[in-house]
Amino acid sequence: MEEKFENTDEEMTVDIELDDGTVVNCSIVTIFDVDGKEYIALLPLDDDGENEDGEVWIYRYSENPDDPNEEPALDFIDNDEEYEKASEAFDEYLDSSEFDELVDED
Repeated sequence: MEEKFENTDEEMTVDIELDDGTVVNCSIVTIFDVDGKEYIALLPLDDDGENEDGEVWIYRYSENPDDPNEEPALDFIDNDEEYEKASEAFDEYLDSSEFDELVDED
């Protein structure tokens, strides 16, 4: 898997190259910590820059502390228990974000 991060005025995106060679542009939802490891939640976008089905991809995320200019690394999570923990933490993030939006609207 290869990734390329881009920062636009509107949102941060990353291009993910899948095993079959397909490149998918994804919007970065958030980067979050679980048990001392960082994870990234990505929203895969279609050709129109939309995500109609609400699918989210979660990867392990890491930066090189010795070279802050180096592109961050995204790694597939192949351990079911680790993925479940990351998924639950992301769900909690969504719940708190929705609550914050409701409070901010008042």
